[in-house]
Amino acid sequence: MSIETTAGAETPALRTFRAARRRRRRLPSVAVLLSIAYLACIVVAGVFGPLLVPHANVQSLTDSLQGMSSQHWLGTDDLGRDIFERVVLGARTALYGPLLIALGAFVIGCVLGLTAGYIGGIPGGIIMRWVDLMYALPGVLVAIVAIGVLGGGYWVAVAVIMILSAPYDTRLVRAVTIEQKGRPYVEAARTLGLSRSRVMFRHLLPNVLPLAVSQAFLSFAFALINLSALSFLGLGSTPGSPDWGTMLAESQASLLDNPLLAIGPALAIIFAAVSVNILGDYVFDRLSTKEGRND
Repeated sequence: MSIETTAGAETPALRTFRAARRRRRRLPSVAVLLSIAYLACIVVAGVFGPLLVPHANVQSLTDSLQGMSSQHWLGTDDLGRDIFERVVLGARTALYGPLLIALGAFVIGCVLGLTAGYIGGIPGGIIMRWVDLMYALPGVLVAIVAIGVLGGGYWVAVAVIMILSAPYDTRLVRAVTIEQKGRPYVEAARTLGLSRSRVMFRHLLPNVLPLAVSQAFLSFAFALINLSALSFLGLGSTPGSPDWGTMLAESQASLLDNPLLAIGPALAIIFAAVSVNILGDYVFDRLSTKEGRND
């Protein structure tokens, strides 16, 4: 009887095992699932917060600085407002501002990065000198000065941070574009006489997206932290508003009476930033794997 398999051949059982292992690697881990669940809660709270906690800003001086209870899960602040409800309501500014910053930086970075990487020349030189200038300036200090000159406010802070975040996306997209523009598919598109814009946005952009999308998640996390820091300094959200950074600033006077005044919004910021980073890594792995299969 002849032996059909050789030492180097894979048996059906081994192929099945390796295929199952690859499928397991593609499945989201527990950390990813928890991150998705937490971010979903932020989205729900951000969209439906006023309906979920309609009495978050109701003051009751007789209930000031109470500890944890069945009525007040994180206690109350010095004005008797429920801390947990204010943290839930603060998800609105934690969602809308960073999301707008991430999307704006993503769009600006893709357009300028593709232009600088594919077209190059004078347009590319101008774009990269702007990027170098933004890298050379201390971002936080520039944001503080710009917001102070423009009069402060949450949406002014959003616009300033968006402009300061765009150079990171631009440099990343440019680097990937330069690496990709020598590939055969780009040469084939040029041979067919396709326009520059069609080559950039139809053929190069899909191969740039994995890193660009991953960078967008990082931009969201950094925007959340920076907006909270500016609100903490009084340059973002207005005093008294249910913003996580503002709540941290207002908790200093009564921190010893009820530490949950600071712990609640601080944990909300930390969990949100970590969750976005974990989800960004997972999305990048998925997009990169899909791109590898398409290649």
